[in-house]
Amino acid sequence: MAISRSLRALDWLNFFLANVQTGFGPFIASYLTANKWTQGEIGVALSVGTATAMLSQVPAGALIDALRDKKTAGAAAIIAIAACALLLAASPTLLPVLAAEVFHGFASCMLTPAIAAISFALVGHRALGDRLGRNARFASIGSAFAAAAMGAFGEYSSARAVFWLTAALTVPALIALSMIDHTARAPTYPARPSGKPGGRAAAAEPEHRESISSLLRDRRVLVFAACIALFHLSNAAMLNLAAGEVTAHMSDNVQLVIAACIIVPQMVVAALSPWVGRSAERWGRRPLLLLGFAALPIRALLFAGISSPYLLAPVQLFDGISAAVFGVMLPLIAADVAGGKGHYNLCIGLFGLTAGIGATLSTLAAGFVADRFGNTVSFMGLAAAGALAVMLVWAALPETREDAEADPEPAREPSTT
Repeated sequence: MAISRSLRALDWLNFFLANVQTGFGPFIASYLTANKWTQGEIGVALSVGTATAMLSQVPAGALIDALRDKKTAGAAAIIAIAACALLLAASPTLLPVLAAEVFHGFASCMLTPAIAAISFALVGHRALGDRLGRNARFASIGSAFAAAAMGAFGEYSSARAVFWLTAALTVPALIALSMIDHTARAPTYPARPSGKPGGRAAAAEPEHRESISSLLRDRRVLVFAACIALFHLSNAAMLNLAAGEVTAHMSDNVQLVIAACIIVPQMVVAALSPWVGRSAERWGRRPLLLLGFAALPIRALLFAGISSPYLLAPVQLFDGISAAVFGVMLPLIAADVAGGKGHYNLCIGLFGLTAGIGATLSTLAAGFVADRFGNTVSFMGLAAAGALAVMLVWAALPETREDAEADPEPAREPSTT
């Protein structure tokens, strides 16, 4: 069936996009450290990218809401990311690195709402949790595959080879995107019954498209946005800080250790994400958010206390728990609170904005604290931010599941075998 073909193509799109994005993670910190950048300078460069993404999130979400063909925006973003990888490979000096971070930040902010909108279009609201879990599974498998390949390239060729490989991996991502059909009229809200016996839900405009100001006054949106900011304040700098420390203190196997630190959490995400999507429909969103957020301060404290670089990868198990929960919950809660109001992708953009604020402050502050007071103090600060995130979820975040509207005929997912 055409829908089954599109769903399988979406699986592969998530796989290859994760391949592409992996090259812009801790490998950049290691690459720049090897080229004599300090932790503070690396923090500034990374913060430029996150700040660009932060400023682009809301316009990108509004643009995705307005576009009928979500694939066009996705394809443009993938091509731009390929250009950024080539720029990094060409020269690890100040201006090329900052330019690559700016364009990558702008392009990346288009991908999350575009993939979420395509997923929503294909399966509807009732099956969205399962679909988002499946998206996260294939993305995590892709990240693990890419980390292994890039680690091997970086170790046995050069750190620069990581970015050549990143650019090459955009080609299969574009091919997978081209194979997805039935998204030209992708709904940004729960679909309604088609009225035909046995038919799938059809895209239809919501009865009342609420104003953006009403979305911004929604307590659930505001509290979850604050939780997201604290989550990224704690999380964003952790692995980059650890990667820089490994590069500074190890002479051999640096790229392989960094690759292992990426692969381990992706294995956890691949295993847990579908369960997270299903459990969110049975138990609600808050219990799972508490589980995922609680892993943050534990991970930061372990990073602060360990001395062997080879223990970094086991600690990354906690990153897998957090990533599995957060990756599914952000677009799912956005669908709960804004899907029926015509602002699904805009809401994802708003949440992305708060994530960018937290991530920008995290990389910037953690880098400078590490330069002045040491990595241990920096990790302790990140642990404190994570603990605050847990407290806010527990004390202030309302449950959103009961507000979700059901799509009566969700699309059937293809088998994972």
